[in-house]
Amino acid sequence: MRQRTIPIPWATGYGLARTLLALGTLGTLAFSDAATLFREVATVGQYPLCRGVTAGGAFCLVEPDHYDTMRWLCCLVLVIAASGWRPRFTAIPHAYVAFSVFTGISIPDGGDQITWVLTLLIAIVALGDSRRWHWQPSPPGLPRSEGRGLLALLGISAIVVARIQMAVLYFQSCVAKLPHAEWADGTALYYWVNNYDFGSPGWLRPMVNAVVHNPVGVAAMTWGPLVIEIALAAALLMPQKVRWILLPAGVLLHLSIAVVMGLWSFAFAMWAGLLLLLAPLGHDPDLGRILRAVSRRTPGPEPVHDVPIDEPVKEHAHA
Repeated sequence: MRQRTIPIPWATGYGLARTLLALGTLGTLAFSDAATLFREVATVGQYPLCRGVTAGGAFCLVEPDHYDTMRWLCCLVLVIAASGWRPRFTAIPHAYVAFSVFTGISIPDGGDQITWVLTLLIAIVALGDSRRWHWQPSPPGLPRSEGRGLLALLGISAIVVARIQMAVLYFQSCVAKLPHAEWADGTALYYWVNNYDFGSPGWLRPMVNAVVHNPVGVAAMTWGPLVIEIALAAALLMPQKVRWILLPAGVLLHLSIAVVMGLWSFAFAMWAGLLLLLAPLGHDPDLGRILRAVSRRTPGPEPVHDVPIDEPVKEHAHA
């Protein structure tokens, strides 16, 4: 009987995505006090609203005087999740914190929503992850048990759903801009970088204005993101070598948005989504070997040789 195989989902690639998601939410909670996060919104009410499903959020479980205490408890959960310790046990608390932030704070952005969706899907993956740290290499094979195989299939399915979610997100982001004249004629970024709320910071404004006041520069800044977004939307239809090329392009796109507009939690969420979208299923880079390679390239003090200097030195490859 012909057997079908699937990649093992419990790898360092998905672990890095977990860490990025946790760091994005951690930044929001650690650098914003309760008075900033929970405010009254006109025509809506005082946040957290604690209505329906949102009443299950962490900040609805305490009185307003204890919001800061709950905020720091959530930060502790996020630090543990970001560290990669015991993903099977920390993934669901991490998803709960992401849900509590998205539904609880008064002005969530798109990054908070993306983080909640991706952490929920990643929690499904982590249910079968028995590693102590998500930085450890994936196991070489699965035990011959139906339960373990089912968990692997469930995990891979969750990652596939996350990939489809990211592709649809980039497609919608690109297509939704096209009917607007400013995006069509290449001037939209001129207005965005000079916006009072989301414009570039003062130290960066002279450099950015020098670009957006040039017709070619503002057109490149406006149309460039559209090209990257539509390419990312179609990434699942492209060979893997093209996806690796798109990864740094996507990372730089969201880094630019974070630096210019200050949307750092959004950037971390999208970087995590990019890893899930563009890396192969079950991608398991040997981070230890990468770090060792970087350290070998870093110049250091000249070694003291106990053997003749012209004698070849043998290096052993580490698995």
